[in-house]
Amino acid sequence: MSRQLFNVVELFAGAGGMALGFAKAGFNHHTLIEWNPHALATLNKNRHIPLIANGQIYQNDVRTFDYGQISSPIHLVIGGPPCQPFSIGGKHRGNSDRRDMFPEAVRAVRELRPYGFVFENVKGILRKSFTEYLRYILLQLTYPLKIRQKDESWPEHLVRLEKTHRIGSGEELAYNIGWRSLNAANYGVPQTRERVFIVGFRSDLKIEWSFPEPTHSHEALLRSQWVTGEYWEKHRIPRDKRPEAPAKYQRKIEKMRLSPPLFTHPFIGLWQTVRDAIGDLPDPTIESNIKTILNHDLRLGAKSYPGHTGSAIDEPAKTLKAGDHGVPGGENMLRSLDGSVRYFTVRESARLQTFPDDYFISGSWTESMRQLGNAVPVMLSEIIAKSIYDRLIIALRTLV
Repeated sequence: MSRQLFNVVELFAGAGGMALGFAKAGFNHHTLIEWNPHALATLNKNRHIPLIANGQIYQNDVRTFDYGQISSPIHLVIGGPPCQPFSIGGKHRGNSDRRDMFPEAVRAVRELRPYGFVFENVKGILRKSFTEYLRYILLQLTYPLKIRQKDESWPEHLVRLEKTHRIGSGEELAYNIGWRSLNAANYGVPQTRERVFIVGFRSDLKIEWSFPEPTHSHEALLRSQWVTGEYWEKHRIPRDKRPEAPAKYQRKIEKMRLSPPLFTHPFIGLWQTVRDAIGDLPDPTIESNIKTILNHDLRLGAKSYPGHTGSAIDEPAKTLKAGDHGVPGGENMLRSLDGSVRYFTVRESARLQTFPDDYFISGSWTESMRQLGNAVPVMLSEIIAKSIYDRLIIALRTLV
């Protein structure tokens, strides 16, 4: 049986993590919009991958993009508006930051009128200082036809939207919205990456949807490492080479040793570690190895100091970051059992973001790492996308 074709427009497509995930789930990427030349080069370099081969890639600032040129029906709008306005590592300007592109996300929804949308951003958007503006974003997406007037401030517009929401809109176009902060590690990504996802469905479709339940747990990893030892056996690490359990987990581990497993469901997996993700890649410190794998060149100069210690090899990686002024090396370094550090290669970082090995990241090490730091993990994208795809199928059958 052929799969239902749902066309997607993606804003701020970046290196293609979200595109790959949604394509793997069955969506058709009709249009991808991105302005950064390095990210565009990456997208175009990977035209050989069938999942994104059919999409039309536009080099555009979304603020000037004309959605009228898209003649096909669009069923989903997705994207990750630039996170710097809300990032803990950024300047925290929020709505006053010229890089705040949520208004453009709303415009895309208003003009394309899709069945639904998915937008992703950093956890920093949940900070108390952004509470009102987050509510404003959510209400704009709920009622995209309620446009802010030329002489209207955003707080004034928020009041008008709240009134609409309170008395019932009767709007021609409205969306039911849910949002949640998700840790990618809980879904099998070898990285503790927390991001906020905003998902909406057109209200006339009457879709009831919830975020996918976690499939992996930290407790399961700790038990495998420090109670049963199965983790070390899988990786063939002899007992005399195994490290001591981290002091911060000692109390939890002792409780585990005295109690049955916290999770007994057969589908709950272990948090994936850096070793799980990159352990089978050839050592990049040996020059002959780097020529056999895409993007596996070694970058020299990594240093460790307090607060800048890298990602431990037997834990999920720290969140890979793009950096406002270059890449913060602490998050993009590997720390081995002997305490030595080195930078992750681009390929290793791509593995941590669950990109396939035949996916080429274009640009210098710094630019490639910036793209990966901005990306949505492919695996997490696919899990969310599949749950949306399946729910859309059910909803459309019901309407028929």
